[in-house]
Amino acid sequence: MKTKMIIIAGPTATGKSDAAAEVARRINGEVISADSMQVYKYMTIGTAKPSLEDMRGVPHYLIDEISPDAPYSAAIFQEKARGYIENMAARGKVPILCGGTGFYINALLYGTDFTETVSDEAFREEMLLFAQEKGAEALHAKLVAIDPVASTTMHFNNVRRVIRALEYYAQTGRRISEHNAEQKQREPDYDAQTFILTRDRALLYARIDRRVDIMMERGLEAEVKWLLDAGYHERLPSMQGLGYKEIAGHLRGEYALDEAVRILKRDTRHFAKRQLTWFAHQADETARPVEADDDANQTADRILRALL
Repeated sequence: MKTKMIIIAGPTATGKSDAAAEVARRINGEVISADSMQVYKYMTIGTAKPSLEDMRGVPHYLIDEISPDAPYSAAIFQEKARGYIENMAARGKVPILCGGTGFYINALLYGTDFTETVSDEAFREEMLLFAQEKGAEALHAKLVAIDPVASTTMHFNNVRRVIRALEYYAQTGRRISEHNAEQKQREPDYDAQTFILTRDRALLYARIDRRVDIMMERGLEAEVKWLLDAGYHERLPSMQGLGYKEIAGHLRGEYALDEAVRILKRDTRHFAKRQLTWFAHQADETARPVEADDDANQTADRILRALL
């Protein structure tokens, strides 16, 4: 019998973390973060990690677990999440997967096989050097040329994922989007009920802009400066995340702080738009949309009423 699981997904700033914690609190659940950035220690403000208060006394996993210079990928996420789910099931807890990194969610749900290719470190170094010299957008343009479908799901700042897609094509001659589509035809490994949180587009963008303002008020600039001073170079994949790359550019004198904030808001809105596109076309076919409310209790009510 497959392990039952709830997935709460959707674009950034929809209120996923609050809703997941509230649902978990009510049904004896625990939360696993399906976020590619919240797993890193010391990166709190820019990743919008839930606070202890936000967690509502519910255990959360894959948050604050690895150093910013440690490797992290869909394969590592898949392995770690599987272990946590098995442990929860053994203790009678309901696993609740929460996040906006759809590729990670599908990798876990459909048991994506990551052994088809091996790492080509020389190729990765070559592409990383290209990105450093020509820019992340120029690297992303390479992906647009060979796999336009995959390119719509990856922000150009996510250099690591872009390189992985290019590497897959270089090794196999196949688009990674085709591989992912094939993986989705497999039977899910879990008995999952998936809910995609939605909001009016204009309201979502307004929430994004306000959240960036709050991040700045809470000290995002100081957080990025501390990371750089601690030796976490801005070329690290973790430091390419939204918020960190833009503020790092300001700190090295590339542009003023208000320009960094403008770029961050713009790029986060663009990121949310790509997430919306991804969930519309790549999410589990049984996924159900749920209108998110500013009150997490209301959102949780809607999710619980929809449970089969």
